[in-house]
Amino acid sequence: MLKKIPTDAVRLGMYLHAIEGSWLAHPFWKNKFIIDDPEDLQRLRQSGLTGVWINISKGVDVADQAVVLSTPASIPPPEDPRAPAVARCSARDELQRAARVLSRSKKAITELFNEARLGNAISVESCLPLVADISDSLARNSSALIGLARLKHKDEYTYLHSVAVCALMVSLARQLGLDEDAVSEAGLAGLLHDVGKMVMPTEVLNKPGALTDAEFAVMRSHPERGHALLLAAGSLPASALDVCLHHHEKFDGSGYPFRLAGENISLFARMGAVCDVYDAITSNRPYKKAWNPAESLARMAQWTGHFDTQIFHAFVRSVGIYPLGSLVRLESGRLGVVIDQHPEKLTEPLVRVFFSAKAKTPIQQLDLDLSRRGSNDRIVGREDPAQWGFNNLDDFWR
Repeated sequence: MLKKIPTDAVRLGMYLHAIEGSWLAHPFWKNKFIIDDPEDLQRLRQSGLTGVWINISKGVDVADQAVVLSTPASIPPPEDPRAPAVARCSARDELQRAARVLSRSKKAITELFNEARLGNAISVESCLPLVADISDSLARNSSALIGLARLKHKDEYTYLHSVAVCALMVSLARQLGLDEDAVSEAGLAGLLHDVGKMVMPTEVLNKPGALTDAEFAVMRSHPERGHALLLAAGSLPASALDVCLHHHEKFDGSGYPFRLAGENISLFARMGAVCDVYDAITSNRPYKKAWNPAESLARMAQWTGHFDTQIFHAFVRSVGIYPLGSLVRLESGRLGVVIDQHPEKLTEPLVRVFFSAKAKTPIQQLDLDLSRRGSNDRIVGREDPAQWGFNNLDDFWR
């Protein structure tokens, strides 16, 4: 959990997560660490910074100051720096909390982007708590919030897309084994990757039909416009600026704005490219109906040269081979909707069966945990809901 405190309230044993103000004023060569050296503490107080963010799950809270000052050496680092300090739960148990996180995030990112539209600087203070809330929700259940974020309305796409990409970046970063500091940076980069769209003409941004060549040229400028906005803020990590500028680059060099290829594209930008596209094609847009999650992954896998293959494979593992809401056919001939994932058995999710493909008729709903020992059924393929006339699959799990 992140907490903002004044610089003069920092004490030994606190975990420094981020600073308020320009990174040029940052007194340390490292970004995130436990303050356990009195000289570091003195340098921070003399830096002129007005405030910092501390992570109380990795270091001590303000209330623990007395203990810290007397026994700083007794504060150990976390046993596993990658693991969030929250317990995993089912998608059903997390849905209400995830919905509240989404609601708060949508409100905050709308205000943040509107400030950007007015020419005001982006504030890290507004972003870090959002990333922390999203990260905690995903740690409890990696499917609930991502599934709900996919159900955005057309008129809220621009704002919730940023929240969804933040969540997908956090999930992918953990799948890649990055430490939690890098996970937070990835989430922040996802949250801000499309800020350049705030300075696009609204008639182009929300156009319900295909863009003209001239309009598309305008839209292609949003990474550079966004990068300029973030650069002007002066208090964001380089990774956030990089993802904003390069999330439309393609691994084969055919993307924009600079036609970078391969590892000339940073890791975070390659991650951002996958997350951005997945949320875009699984969301209803003014000009296109959403594809279902499993179909989207299958199509993306066929786009040769678009993505870094290793990153894409990790992404599939992070959202599940059959993401929440996927329609699947079982060996028994029944159709069902994926309502939760098994974190270690990607082909054996929890499925709610409701239809007989053989008899072409509804059947009594039943939840099957395909990962459970003794389960006598298995997934044999994904199905297209449109071909079966199913328009309400998401009602089965949310």
